Amino acid sequence: MDIAVVGSPEFTLGFQLAGIDNLHNPEGEDATVSTFKQLLNNKSVGIVVVDSSILTTLPERLRDQLSASVSPTVLGIGTEEDTTLRDTIRKAIGVDLWK
Repeated sequence: MDIAVVGSPEFTLGFQLAGIDNLHNPEGEDATVSTFKQLLNNKSVGIVVVDSSILTTLPERLRDQLSASVSPTVLGIGTEEDTTLRDTIRKAIGVDLWK
């Protein structure tokens, strides 16, 4: 299973240096939505790492679809406080590890 990274070139650079080559730098809302739909239908992608600031700009229906997705699992990371990872872990194992 592959790891895909979605974000600005500055966000994806660190992942590229770590050896991840499935990088996506969409420009504009339409390109971003298209990228996520493509990744959701790609059976070889197991984890999608995304800049959390991009997640907040997506349409609500797509955000709900991404948060409910098990394969691939979508993880939002960034400088803003985001509970995507926390919620994903809580849904997967049924326990809130941050308490």
